Amino acid sequence: MDHLVVVTGGPGSGKTTLIDHLACLGYERTPEAGRAVIRDQREIGGPGLDQEDPRLFGELMLQWELRSHREASALPGPVFCDRGVPDLVGRHLLRGEEVPAHVAEAARRFRYHRTVFVAPPWPEIFGADTERHQSWDEAVRTHAAMVEAYPGFGYETVELPLATVADRAAFVLERVRSDHRSRRCPEPLPSRNGHVGV
Repeated sequence: MDHLVVVTGGPGSGKTTLIDHLACLGYERTPEAGRAVIRDQREIGGPGLDQEDPRLFGELMLQWELRSHREASALPGPVFCDRGVPDLVGRHLLRGEEVPAHVAEAARRFRYHRTVFVAPPWPEIFGADTERHQSWDEAVRTHAAMVEAYPGFGYETVELPLATVADRAAFVLERVRSDHRSRRCPEPLPSRNGHVGV
């Protein structure tokens, strides 16, 4: 699944803003599971929220990620994924818990591009919103957990620069193109609308 490119990191690091920008350039994307589950559960008054039932919340996020992976696999690439299945492994590491066998198995089976982009903690843009309530300390620890989780499943993590969203997008696209060329595929990666990226 080399056309599925993960962007991960702690909350408030600009990862979703970057993926929104890439979508505006014409690239396919997947939504972040945590935000989607929170919105759905709040809308129906469900119990699957982290503060109410952390285990159920984790399972709902895992199922969302598996569904997103299957749907994204059928799309033309590259598809930029707002987190991936190994993020659920990172969640257990963050909480100091043993990673359940089925979560680790999902991370082994549902694969992405070998390069995973990590948005580092960035205090100047960090802030809470209506769905995200983590503190700065939690954001830093989440970043560390993701950096630990992905290499354990054979991925290389690359930190995004602390730069404008346009510069971050150019950085990601150039790295993905470089990886593409290294596999003897000389064509530039097209966007969904048929134009070459930025």
